[in-house]
Amino acid sequence: MNLGTFHDEMLIFGGNYSNLQATEALQAVAAARGIPAQRIICTGDVVAYCAQPEETVCAMRDWGVSVVMGNCEESLGFDSADCGCGFEEGTACAVLSDSWFTYSQRRVSAASKAWMRALPRTLRFQLGHKRFQVVHGGVHAINRFLFASQPDADFRTELNAADADVVLGGHAGMPFARTVAQQTWLNSGVIGMPANEGRADTWYMLLRPDSAGLNVQWERLAYDAQAASAAMHKRGLANAYAEALLSGLWPSMDVLPAAEQAQRGKAIQLAPLTLA
Repeated sequence: MNLGTFHDEMLIFGGNYSNLQATEALQAVAAARGIPAQRIICTGDVVAYCAQPEETVCAMRDWGVSVVMGNCEESLGFDSADCGCGFEEGTACAVLSDSWFTYSQRRVSAASKAWMRALPRTLRFQLGHKRFQVVHGGVHAINRFLFASQPDADFRTELNAADADVVLGGHAGMPFARTVAQQTWLNSGVIGMPANEGRADTWYMLLRPDSAGLNVQWERLAYDAQAASAAMHKRGLANAYAEALLSGLWPSMDVLPAAEQAQRGKAIQLAPLTLA
């Protein structure tokens, strides 16, 4: 799906993860900045770990922002047996995913599942002089993990498969940028779960054309994490993810490369980036 050409600031985010409180906080940010729904894009996984899947989907549908299908939307929308996250069988991530996925299957309405099935697997747009493609995981594999420390070859393979100057990806849960051979891969981070830094706030990204080119800026999202965690406890999800909302630390690092594992509990530092 092609969204067309934009000339003003855009807001990019991923992974609501059924966190209604974070979703509402980001809606307030967008309103304060004067960014309409037409210039806001979500990289998928609206539903996952937290307590309010149906409410979060309804909030997103009412908001009217563009959403790329994540593996969670694919799995829930088509009534799959698991979340399709790509976790290895028997790992802590796989075990933890079972509880929230079963919980969400029972609470997401037929109308919301139909909305999930209809989501595009990729989006395209132009901002300034840059052509963008939006995916969830990889360009062809919806659940491919790409982290900042991975080799250039991993990104080159994905970027070569894209017809764009810049690819916006999600799924990994951490914000970063990688440029390989004049193409750039950007991840906004997610709003529904902390980025394993040891702090409760989460991440989103702003894109803004200026005289130097295209400005990329990552921002922290402060929201009521206590309320999000309390909602999980109230609905019987008193699990490691409910604690992670407050501690800012992931309950498992199975999917992380060694470099990202070594950064556990350390603040992510992301300076603004200019793409000429």
